Amino acid sequence: MNKEFKHEKSARERDEHWLATRRPLDDTSPYDEQLLAIIRDVRSDGKLTADGFNRIVRRHPYAGKRTFNKRQLVAAYHRFCADGRLPFERETLRKLQRKPTRTISGVAPVAVLTKPYPCPGQCIFCPTVDGQPKSYLPDEPGAARAASLHFDPFTQTAVRISTFEGLGHSTDKVELLILGGSWSAYPAPYQEWFIRRCLEAMNDCEAGSLLEAQLANAKARHRNVGLVIETRPDMITPAEIGRLRRLGVTKVQLGAQSLDDRILRLNRRGHTAAQTRSAVRLLRLAGMKIAVHWMPNLYGATPESDLADFARWWDDPSLRPDEMKIYPTALLQGTELYHLWQAEEYAPYPEPDLIDLVAACKTLVQPYCRINRVMRDIPAGNIVEGSKKSNLRQIVQQRLTKQGARCSCIRCSEVRAGQVSLDELRLDDLAYRTDATEERLLRFLTPGNKLAGYLRLSLPDIDVTPVMAELKGHAVIREVHVYGPALAISSTSEGEAQHIGLGEQLVRRAIQIARSAGYGRVAVIAAVGTRDYYRKHAFQLGELYMSRPV
Repeated sequence: MNKEFKHEKSARERDEHWLATRRPLDDTSPYDEQLLAIIRDVRSDGKLTADGFNRIVRRHPYAGKRTFNKRQLVAAYHRFCADGRLPFERETLRKLQRKPTRTISGVAPVAVLTKPYPCPGQCIFCPTVDGQPKSYLPDEPGAARAASLHFDPFTQTAVRISTFEGLGHSTDKVELLILGGSWSAYPAPYQEWFIRRCLEAMNDCEAGSLLEAQLANAKARHRNVGLVIETRPDMITPAEIGRLRRLGVTKVQLGAQSLDDRILRLNRRGHTAAQTRSAVRLLRLAGMKIAVHWMPNLYGATPESDLADFARWWDDPSLRPDEMKIYPTALLQGTELYHLWQAEEYAPYPEPDLIDLVAACKTLVQPYCRINRVMRDIPAGNIVEGSKKSNLRQIVQQRLTKQGARCSCIRCSEVRAGQVSLDELRLDDLAYRTDATEERLLRFLTPGNKLAGYLRLSLPDIDVTPVMAELKGHAVIREVHVYGPALAISSTSEGEAQHIGLGEQLVRRAIQIARSAGYGRVAVIAAVGTRDYYRKHAFQLGELYMSRPV
């Protein structure tokens, strides 16, 4: 057995033990009277609040003064629907769910962490903790969960799926996010093994190889509709992109942090702004979705320099990312930045200044980009000084509203749980230039300009050499995404944006645009669990992409 996987046998045994012994919910059937009363009260409350929900639950305790948790309520609701005591209504289920927004963007996001492994970076702000991947802290929720499961990919994936299901979420469509530092620095055999084990958890069966696991996922109960890794800009090369595609990766998170070479040097990032631009170009030409991390308040920065730096992401055609995470620098003990703070050479921005800065940045974001986060999930007790607000996004939104300003990013425009009428939607075509392509964001918008779904189409310039030879002469669909609550693959819409044919219409329109622009073929960077969907639209699988004539 390869030394990289010397613990694989014990890991498999642990997985099998977990699957065999995971505790079912307590039998609540003796308390059906109370459960029915709770669900009926919840169902009849048209304006249910969190406080109102808690009051209803407290009115109907069981076994003395115990109160039912939401997982028990969801399980009981499914049982009552199955035996005909209650009608199944998605709205009732969502009221009973804990954090229904977890799948409000149309997919179940399953985040897993890789094991600790040396990172090539020497960043002065980054913590190094024994037993954790580089930059992660042991009490961060995701890191703590991964450590408790020994960073095993199968168990992490299975646990997250089980948790979503227990809370009533659909897990038919899974976006797998592999976190834990610079993915490209990990040994290639470990990467292949890690992804195979994640897919095996989704497939509910083992596979003899990664390819076998990928093929099985096309028909699996939990289909992988997106595979995300995070890495450094200086590690992105054509060869690396080809390897990522063979692994099934569809989106890359780049730890860019800044576009100012002086700031990058001061913080010992180990890469340049030019390398970030090169990485973005290569990834876009390969059809990848591009998410970047940007950090205000790095050593040597000011609010003014940060605002100018943020503007470069949109002003520079060689950048213009699809997604972004804004991570204000957190001052953490044990880092070199902490020692600079002790020497009074560094100071976190006062919270009002940080709020003003992020609010100003949000007004610059273009409508083709999604701001996924504006604060990292670091427990407040670890932050020595500076903002500790975990709800910074909400605070910034309140500031924008007060100023009469708004953010135009995709996340702020999503239809979320709102009802959608197909007849009222309009198809909008947003075109913008990059240094190597014309990008077309095809959007279905509601009368209130809420985003129901979109498609990213990339039209490479005719004189640009493709990163992947397979894409020569192709227009490339880089993403198709329909918003609203995640629905099971076999279910029908009850007013949600999913499953009313938006994806099909977007694909048809993209093919028409590619034909009119003179391309002979159109390719799509299909995740392994979406291949059947694209086959229905006459796409055929090549080496790394699916494609069809226009």
